[in-house]
Amino acid sequence: MTNHSEAAGSSGNSGIGGQNGCGRRSEPSAYPGHGTANGPTDGQQVTLRTPAELADALPYLLGYRPEDSIVLVALHDRDARGRFGGRARLGIPAQTDDWPSVAQQLAHGLVTGSERRGARPESMVAFLCQDPASGESPHDVMERLRPLAQLLRRACGALDVPVVEALCISDGRFWSYCCPGNGCCSSDGEPMGLPGTSVLAAAATYAGLQVRGTLKEMRARLLPWETAATLQQEAALDAAQSALVPRILHAESRADVAEETLAVAQRVIGRLTAAPAVPGTLDADLHDDELVGHEDAATLILGLQDRATRDRAAEWMEGDEAGPALRLWRALARRCVGPYGEHAAAPLTLAGWVAWSSGDELEAREALAMALAADPDYLFARLLHQACNEGLDPESVRRCLRAERRGRDLTPDPASASASASASASANGEEGPSEQRPVPQSASAEPCIATGPRRRRRSHLAGNADGRPVRRSPGAAPTRRSRSAIGNAPAGRRPGSTADGASARARARRGGGQPTEGET
Repeated sequence: MTNHSEAAGSSGNSGIGGQNGCGRRSEPSAYPGHGTANGPTDGQQVTLRTPAELADALPYLLGYRPEDSIVLVALHDRDARGRFGGRARLGIPAQTDDWPSVAQQLAHGLVTGSERRGARPESMVAFLCQDPASGESPHDVMERLRPLAQLLRRACGALDVPVVEALCISDGRFWSYCCPGNGCCSSDGEPMGLPGTSVLAAAATYAGLQVRGTLKEMRARLLPWETAATLQQEAALDAAQSALVPRILHAESRADVAEETLAVAQRVIGRLTAAPAVPGTLDADLHDDELVGHEDAATLILGLQDRATRDRAAEWMEGDEAGPALRLWRALARRCVGPYGEHAAAPLTLAGWVAWSSGDELEAREALAMALAADPDYLFARLLHQACNEGLDPESVRRCLRAERRGRDLTPDPASASASASASASANGEEGPSEQRPVPQSASAEPCIATGPRRRRRSHLAGNADGRPVRRSPGAAPTRRSRSAIGNAPAGRRPGSTADGASARARARRGGGQPTEGET
């Protein structure tokens, strides 16, 4: 079982004083302990001195408000002050039997990821975030998660990286698992401060940084539609599959399908570019959905299953092209309804790539993780997800794609370019387009993403690794976005709606799966 945890880089000039638990300082620090008054900050450095400030700072460390999450934050000690380093987040497994392995793997991933960057953390801060279930109180949540906090502390301690603070955050209150019980903390927990009132919140606001809501709200932009109008989209996908897949598999017509697909994409992107801006993510997505017809969406979703076509679409990654392209890839991910859940891997990967190229690592990681949930074997998504988590510069990938575009512009005959791409795929040992590299080989022969040993990817359709016939994903019935029964645009979406088949597998991985690499 594979789980794709989110990653984040260091947080700049934020810091926390080194301390071993509640009121037990190892050396003089800027974190005196529970119930101690705050002092002034030092220059431009933002110092968090109490658990309350730590709890309030968490959304600013991640860029969003975590829900049902285990979060580890690495600290790097400088002059007896811990400076924030890498962060790792993973969903809290529903099965307690999964807790020991998840704690060990999350701690190991964050420590080893930090070591690869040459900065092994000296200590950790752990957060457990979960709201009460029906009939449960926040205090019940804290007690229920106490064994998980202990497992995290032991897992980090085994790596010689002690947890200096472990907090449970539930329903607007927080508790410290490191408190020795000397009366400095209430058994009912401490209330969270008003959002945005901490020292770090003030500094982040001054710097123009914003918290983007929750992961659930972010995923809602990429989840399939719901209710009656999805039947129209599914019918359009069925028709497009019957018409396009045989042509994609046929060598003589494959290049024509690619050109037709990209022409449709450019036409829709032009429509999105010309549309007036709509405030609010939900309203903006609804407006975009109105601008993408069922037939156009089906043509694009099926056409992008071809690797070479997808790689050409990935070239719209910067400048004025990036924003409208990202909106299109989001809209297409929302159209992968019913049994077409696995087809979402292509538009989700493109959305993740454009977001990463544009500097939005948070949406990039989430979109790429959802792509891997839709198709765990989608190598382009896997390589980009790994590169994004490891903090690599996307410019190396952009250079490859720019070189491909320049080379194609110098080729007058599109059929020749297609034949060249097919020959390149054959050279990779595949029957069809290869998934052996994230983007086509550039003219400079420089690899776009540094990877380990290559592995052959199974072919779902003869002659095409990504284009595949419809296979109904195992698992629960698809959960789709709310839409009106008539027309093309959704009537509304539930931010908490869940995905079908493939996304159900994603929830299982987040809930109790095996994390990949910790965030660094």
